[in-house]
Amino acid sequence: MREVSSEDGTYKPFRGVALLPWALALLSGALTGACFTSLPERILSWLPWISLAPLCWAVWMLPLSEGMGLRARRCFLLGWVAGMTGFLISLFWITTVTVAGWIALCAILAVYHGLWGLFAGMILRPLGMGQDPARTWLGSIRNLLVALLAAASWTAFEWLRGTLFSGFGWNSLGVALGGNIPLSQIASVTGTSGLTFLCVLSSAIAAITIERLRREIRTGRPRPHFDFFAVVFLIVLVFSHGVRVITAARIPSLPLRVSGLQGNIPVYDYWDKNKEDSILTRYLRLSREALKGDPDLIVWPEAATPRPLLLDEITFAQVKQLAEKSRADFLIGSVHYEANPRGDYNSAILLTEHATSSQIYSKVHLVPFGEFVPFRKSFPLIAWIERKEVPYDFDPGKGPALLEMVNRPVKLGPLICFEDTLGDQTRRTAALGAQLLVTLTNDGWFEHSVGTRQHLANARLRTVETGLPLLRVADTGITCMVDRFGRIIQELHGPGGDPFIEGILKAEIDVPKNPVPTFYTLHGDLFAHGCLAVTATALAATLLSSLRRRRQVA
Repeated sequence: MREVSSEDGTYKPFRGVALLPWALALLSGALTGACFTSLPERILSWLPWISLAPLCWAVWMLPLSEGMGLRARRCFLLGWVAGMTGFLISLFWITTVTVAGWIALCAILAVYHGLWGLFAGMILRPLGMGQDPARTWLGSIRNLLVALLAAASWTAFEWLRGTLFSGFGWNSLGVALGGNIPLSQIASVTGTSGLTFLCVLSSAIAAITIERLRREIRTGRPRPHFDFFAVVFLIVLVFSHGVRVITAARIPSLPLRVSGLQGNIPVYDYWDKNKEDSILTRYLRLSREALKGDPDLIVWPEAATPRPLLLDEITFAQVKQLAEKSRADFLIGSVHYEANPRGDYNSAILLTEHATSSQIYSKVHLVPFGEFVPFRKSFPLIAWIERKEVPYDFDPGKGPALLEMVNRPVKLGPLICFEDTLGDQTRRTAALGAQLLVTLTNDGWFEHSVGTRQHLANARLRTVETGLPLLRVADTGITCMVDRFGRIIQELHGPGGDPFIEGILKAEIDVPKNPVPTFYTLHGDLFAHGCLAVTATALAATLLSSLRRRRQVA
């Protein structure tokens, strides 16, 4: 059974290849999902560059003898299968909370991959073939255009995934490159979208180059691969830019001594009234230990107080007693209620001047089905199903805010839980004049899964995007310090590197005195918006061209 070229330059189908596109889609999904697992670093360092190449091959190179409608459905499903596979692997940690929710969320998120498959198969494939079937995939300029549009459209759909309907931008493909410190510095200009663009561009040109080599070997007429070398040159250029940024002169900064407390308390203990006193006692004990080092700032994680800090007299009195004996400011995660206007908030509270003054930041971006139930009043059945996990809804805060320390001239940019995975919200906090980003979180929901590492990987890129260091304090999970280049400079862990421990992260942070806003801080996701505009333009141009042809035929 020998493969035979059809007149459009693709393969004629033969027995045994019908399942090949689906196998390639599954392979791409598996490779993409593996980018966010705990595989060895030597594998993870190259995996993002080629993870989408099999999917590109499936929608571009393999035979499509069916009609337009059937071909469109197949391209969409190929993308959806790849997305579903990838999300099932990378988001497996959600099963620690809900299996049904894990499957449903993955199925919904995979739709964006399906839309890319539809775009790549129906818009970009004909573009790659051109007018002369004999020259299909042999022209460098045409190949480079296809690869660039493939990267732009994937970046656009990924941005939409993180934006529409509250958004879920977790594990954008570019996050997998966060460990490559020089390369990741481009995020200060483009956001994480720029790294995603490079990953997809690399995969697309890899698939095209392999097909081009196969054709050139068969015809015996090799040609210069300007398309491939143009992509390599771009990646080298971005890497060189990152090296230059990292090795640039140091900026004026001031030292800040911090102590991040990690209680390592099981998440469901917070809902047990019999354990409220023991939880508070643990954090008070850790605070007394931390105060021995004379820190400028002591940080408790998200919702660390079992009862509202400012509304429960016993809780506040015990914390105030500690604050009165030290010069440290206290930043504490706690539930907070307000009567006028009525509101229930997940908050970060900064106590200054021996706890005689307080500043409050309330979480803006709430987690659906975690902190509130969408359409609770409109669909009582949903509320009934979720009544145990989410008995009541939190209200969103008014917006990003700064918390200003008193004993040191430092402005804190507070983020709570998943907010440090949101580039746009973090940059708006930085734009207010923050000097240090501080995340209060509780990754206990993930148990000891890779989810907590993924959370940190997403958060690290916020430092590059904004040019600000990040102090991350978790009740359990990973408590660490990240510098403004995305490097983890200090992490709390026990023997063998286990981060799930009770302890205190004692660190001295170099806080920029007068932070210079990055391009991303000033302009946000301008690069992603540009990719969206390019994608929409390509789609509109194709539709108009198709209408013209139909009118000419008619």
